[in-house]
Amino acid sequence: MQKLSILIVEDGQSQREMLRDFLRSEGHTVAEAANGEAAIKTVLNGHFELILLDYKMPGMDGLEVLKEIKRINPEIDVIIITAYGTIETAVEAIKVGAIDYITKPVELDELLILADRVAERRQLIQENRLLKEELNKTSVTAEKIIYKSPCMAELINLAGRVAASKASILIQGESGTGKELLARLIHQLSPRAHKSIVVVNCGSLHENLLESELFGHEKGAFTGAASRRIGRFEEADGGTLFLDEIGELSPTIQVKLLRFLQEREFQRLGSNVNLHVDVRIISATNRDLEVQVKEGTFREDLFYRLKVVTMVLPPLRERKEDLRILINHFIDKFAVENGKNIQGLTAEARDLLLKYDYPGNVRELVNILERAVVIARDQYITTNDLPFKPDFLPENSDKKSFSALRESVEELEKNLIVESMEKTQDNQTKAAEILGISERMLRYKLKKYGLKN
Repeated sequence: MQKLSILIVEDGQSQREMLRDFLRSEGHTVAEAANGEAAIKTVLNGHFELILLDYKMPGMDGLEVLKEIKRINPEIDVIIITAYGTIETAVEAIKVGAIDYITKPVELDELLILADRVAERRQLIQENRLLKEELNKTSVTAEKIIYKSPCMAELINLAGRVAASKASILIQGESGTGKELLARLIHQLSPRAHKSIVVVNCGSLHENLLESELFGHEKGAFTGAASRRIGRFEEADGGTLFLDEIGELSPTIQVKLLRFLQEREFQRLGSNVNLHVDVRIISATNRDLEVQVKEGTFREDLFYRLKVVTMVLPPLRERKEDLRILINHFIDKFAVENGKNIQGLTAEARDLLLKYDYPGNVRELVNILERAVVIARDQYITTNDLPFKPDFLPENSDKKSFSALRESVEELEKNLIVESMEKTQDNQTKAAEILGISERMLRYKLKKYGLKN
């Protein structure tokens, strides 16, 4: 876990020294301040990622110090230390900008958990910031990966970490989730970005044609082979070969692919000359390869060679918090492409889009929105422009039942939270104010609905 630069603001010397010694023993860099005035001077003259701030101190109290710290540097995370029985003061501090609180006497294990969470969150934010900067330097991808959900943030972060390696990567996910887009992102972030990424759909060609497509052939290798042809491996030399629908490979081609992964060499059809190329393999499948291994239709040794790193793209129905920004993005995109003045959706149309499960995932969403933009008669897309109506819900659903009512209320609550977080650019303090609830309650709701880690 990443180590933090921590400032302890505590007027009790014994408590301060105990916390200092413990955190230093865990590898963190620790500074101290005995009161609020000293803390502010220390913050002005140093760099801190986390501040442990006692709420009750002589002179400036914790709330005053917190406000001044946030004015100086709003990026600093602050955890309030408060006496048991004065939780309401901690809640007030959280409204001002503290990320959490811990009660006295401080449980060191609990403190360590909180510090680790801060470190993990800051590391993820920093890595994703660097990743976005790297993406902005390039001019490749035809389409950006649009996301907001924590699960996608983790996945994109992993893509940035593995891109520089030579490891083979297996991308798993349902059809339409964006496996090729993720493969292109990995290639774009890798040292191979100056070379090509070559895409082969292993399920689109017959076995004999696919073998020639991948490895090439010599003149006369088979009927119709009028001249030598280099294959996709040679085309991808120095770059990346993306093998989509890898579960469709025949046993013969599986053997040849395994040989390449083991020996980094192959032969063209009709030749006994070994060829060597520098190619990074990224493969993808919507099948369960482990089941295929058990059934004997996919080689176990090849399976493990392909999945040095495994990345699983979640279906759209499991990352509904991405839906709103995806909808807005594609409506704007298709409006520009088709010269349409589309301002957005009616409330009823948006509600339908948010409730639908998208068995075809992002690909289906894109198709629905492109069609809607093209056929829309007005500036706003209506339910008449969508290929489904409210009756796409199961016929036996009893909308008057208590469970259905509860689900409707929870869906409404979730949508309100998402809208508030979007309006405040994920500022939980401001979002909680808009919703009229405490920030701690907001964090609970975010976790409940899977909107945050």
